[in-house]
Formats: sequence, structure tokens, C-alpha cells
Amino acid sequence: MPPLFDWDFAADPYPAYAWLREHAPVRRTELPSGVEAWLVTRYADARQALADQRLSKNPVHHSESSAHGKGKVGIPGERSANLMTHLLNIDPPDHTRLRRLVSKAFTPARVAEFEPRVRELTGRLIDGFAARGEADLIHEFAFPLPIYAICDMLGVPAEDQDDFRDWAGMMLRHHKPGQSGPPRGGVGRAVKKMRNYLAELIHRKRENPGDDLISGLIRASDHGEQLTENEAAAMAFILLFAGFETTVNLIGNGTYTLLHHPEQRARLHRAVTEGDEALLATAVEELLRYDGPVELATWRFATEPLVIGGAHIAEGEPVLVVLAAADRDPAKFDEPDILDLGRRDNQHLGYGHGIHYCLGAPLARLEGRAAIGELLRRLPDVRLAAEPSELRWRGGLIMRGLRTLPVEFTPEVSEAPREV
Repeated sequence: MPPLFDWDFAADPYPAYAWLREHAPVRRTELPSGVEAWLVTRYADARQALADQRLSKNPVHHSESSAHGKGKVGIPGERSANLMTHLLNIDPPDHTRLRRLVSKAFTPARVAEFEPRVRELTGRLIDGFAARGEADLIHEFAFPLPIYAICDMLGVPAEDQDDFRDWAGMMLRHHKPGQSGPPRGGVGRAVKKMRNYLAELIHRKRENPGDDLISGLIRASDHGEQLTENEAAAMAFILLFAGFETTVNLIGNGTYTLLHHPEQRARLHRAVTEGDEALLATAVEELLRYDGPVELATWRFATEPLVIGGAHIAEGEPVLVVLAAADRDPAKFDEPDILDLGRRDNQHLGYGHGIHYCLGAPLARLEGRAAIGELLRRLPDVRLAAEPSELRWRGGLIMRGLRTLPVEFTPEVSEAPREV
């Protein structure tokens, strides 16, 4: 079996996943954290597992006998910051109640109303580097766009959004070029700072509500839905955490993929310059399938003995559905290792399946279309400014994305950069 979770694997996990699909489609593996978990890699098994009610999202079902550490299966710092009661950690009926409340404040109509703001943010961020002829598309574009967008949706005041950007950077272990990295233990500290800020913001919104997501959560709780202040803080936290990292990786991975497929990129460039939004929409779906932002679905735990893909899983054992492997399964997709931006019948699992399907998927898709489309319109000759072997990836568990994406292009003659 090819090695898993080392540097070479992070750069290109797909050969290893192809081996697993063929030889060991449901395999128990020790992860870098020391936790042992079952990896599910075939599409049919993955889809079944994502909807199987015998697989709980609640870490209380994690058996200590099945792993070396019970506290290593969630977001770092969320337990100590009292942020566990969010959608990724609970099951029905609590999950049903909380998702219904969040859905009220996160409707498709609200996302559609937010499109002009996303396009404005996209344009202003490109303004910041278009005249230079070079940029790091992660640090200057893919990272700040979803941070500012989700902050706007949550109702975080503009003067506080840079703090959120710093905390988010520490949570992703993302740092500015030239820095050695975030301080040791910075992830947990960033989570606690964000938790304290959200508690204060919820208190202020309760006294002076606005037309934003946090105010919507508060209004729902104030009408007898029994959403506690701690639940509201946890929900705001996970919407921020899940809502920005997936989009960072969608934009970064998607742009990197297009740079390595010049014919497909030229096809999409023609479409966006001609206003073909249909191809842009299918292109984003194909980029999600081909090299999506979420490598593995978040943790699940067997509440009783069960069988997946012929493997017998004991009660309490962790299960990780490998979305990246399932979405390259030749039993489901024709020529899955070929990028086809016009691919039809593309029922990928990039945002999950079942009751835990990603609530923020419409916003992420909107941001992906806006970012990739505008980048191709404004910088048609953008090209990679480093050897692929020089790039480093954040990967190994759950999310997978580039740390940097240096590019070059013909400088755009434009006005002076504007503040975001």
C-alpha cells in the first residue's frame, strides 16, 4: 500500500486512494494524531455511510478502546472553548432543531441577495495586485475573500473583521509570506479569542439586532425555539470555520487545477468573456469533484456494530469517509481522472450527503464562481510562478489546500488599489 499522510501524499493523494479503492476500500488506519479510524473510499460505500444513522457525529460515542486519544477527533480548542454544540458534532433530534434554526437565517434567497457584495469584494481584492503582475493567490485572494464575506453575513462590524482574519489564519496555521508560522498553541488560543468575541457580539446583537445571520439566530431563539446563547456562539463559530476554509481551498485548488489544464482553462476563459454562466457553474462542480476542498468528511462514530463494504466495524470506532477518493471512483464517474469542465450528471460528494450536507454550499459555490470567473476575465494569462514541487499543501485530515499559490501575469493598467 502506498504511504498515507506524508508530504508526498499531501501533494497528490489520488494514487494512494486509487490503490485503496481497488484493494482495501474500507480499511482501518492509524492517523498522524495516533487515532485509529476506518477509511471509506468507494463512492457507493461513501454515500451509504454519509446517510447511515448508525454513524453518529457526537464524539461521546467515540470508544477510548478504539484509539489512543479521545480528544483528538475534533477542531483543536473547540472543547476547551465550550464550542462543541454545533452541527458537525450532534445528531437528531438536536441536529434537526439547530439546522432548522440556522436554515431560517441562511436561505438560498439570502445567499442570492449577497451576490453583489461577493462580486464587489472579489473585484477589490484583484484590484490590490492586478497592477503588480504577480501575487500569492492564497494570501491575497482565496484567503481574505471568504473571511470578509462570512463576516459580513454574520454581522461582524468592519472594524473587527481584521481580527477575525488573524484568528482564522491561526486556526488554519496560515501565515503571511516571510513569517515562520503561527506561534505554538496558537490554534487553541485563536479559538478561545473567537469564542469570547462571539459571546460579546451575540450580547450586543440581542440588544440591538440587525439584518444579519447572528441576529437571525437570536430572533429564532427568542421565539420559543430554545436556542441557547452558547448554541448560538457555537453555530456562529462553525459557520465561520467551515464557511471560509472550504472556500479558500475551492478557489486555490480550482485555480491550480486550471493552470495545469490549459485547454480546459482556455475553454472556461472563452465562456466567461462571453457571459456563459452555465459553463462556469458546471466548471465549479467539476473542480469540486476533481480536487475538492474537503478531502475527508468530518468524524463519525459507530453506535452499534455494522458492516460497510464488507468490513466489520465495532461500536465506538471512528469512521472517516474519504470524499476525495469517492469522487474519483470509476464505478461512478466516466474517466474520473480527466478534468471535464462541462461534465454532466456530476453527483459528486464534495459537500457531503444526507442530513449533514453542507449548509453553506450555496455561498461557497457563489464565491467560487465569482472568484474564478473574475480572475480569468481580469488576468487571462495568469500562470504559475513556481515549480509544482516547490508548493506545500495543508492536508492529511478533513481539509486539503495549498499554503501558497504564487502566480505571474501581464500587469493590468488600472486605478490605485482600494481598501476592502
